[in-house]
Amino acid sequence: MPPIDAISGGIRLTLHVQPRASATEVAGLHGDALKLRVASPPVDGAANEEIVRFLAERLGVPRRQVPIISGATGRRKTLAIAGVDAELAGRALGLGTGSA
Repeated sequence: MPPIDAISGGIRLTLHVQPRASATEVAGLHGDALKLRVASPPVDGAANEEIVRFLAERLGVPRRQVPIISGATGRRKTLAIAGVDAELAGRALGLGTGSA
């Protein structure tokens, strides 16, 4: 399964998160997930807030359209992002296409 799947009205994105990195950035693939290094620590939801901020900015959507639907307390997270095309999301996140 690719890290970006087209769903009705948007995409489903699977992440593997590495908190406390030097900068928030996409770091390629980690198995079937997109690896995201996050500068914030996983304390009081800071890392999740940084993930939502980073993805909303990168994909050009409001933060409210980037909910974490599973894995909020773990390294592996699933997000459902409304109003985004899978192919454009893949390019915006450095994967080339949505079916990487």
